[in-house]
Amino acid sequence: MREAQFPIMPRVKIRPQELSDAERLFEILTHTDFEFIEIPIKTLEDEKQFLKLNGVKRINNFEHNYSILYDEKLVGICGIGIDQHRPWMGEIGYLVDNAYQRQGIATEAVKQLEKIGFGALKLQRIVILMDTRNFESEQVARKCGYEKEGVAKKIHRIRKEYYDCFVYAKTR
Repeated sequence: MREAQFPIMPRVKIRPQELSDAERLFEILTHTDFEFIEIPIKTLEDEKQFLKLNGVKRINNFEHNYSILYDEKLVGICGIGIDQHRPWMGEIGYLVDNAYQRQGIATEAVKQLEKIGFGALKLQRIVILMDTRNFESEQVARKCGYEKEGVAKKIHRIRKEYYDCFVYAKTR
């Protein structure tokens, strides 16, 4: 499949996460209702430690994490995790503050991540996994031209329960 060409929504930008993002990211992570994911960050110090590791993760091509800005305000996070057994494949993840959802922000962030993934990271395949109950996330994948490949059974864990995920993918 050819890489889609997307017009950039100028109000949405992604940039590598910075330590100075910690307080705002912690606020988003602790004040947004995330029904379909479990957030391991419990304290501001946890968030700072996570952010401090981003440089090493990027250098080792483990994951590439970004802050989502909307009109220069930090409103979410996104990233590409690299499959360590298949380094030509990455998985995109994203979340947006409740107050900024349903405005096309996640869709635009995915489009920008895709350009990084197929461009600078030279990935051949990008996947998006989402809980089968997460209709909004499924819509993001569809709007970005990802093809539904099926369902991965019990691949996703929230606390001690396992859930199925839809698998959406795009290849270069």
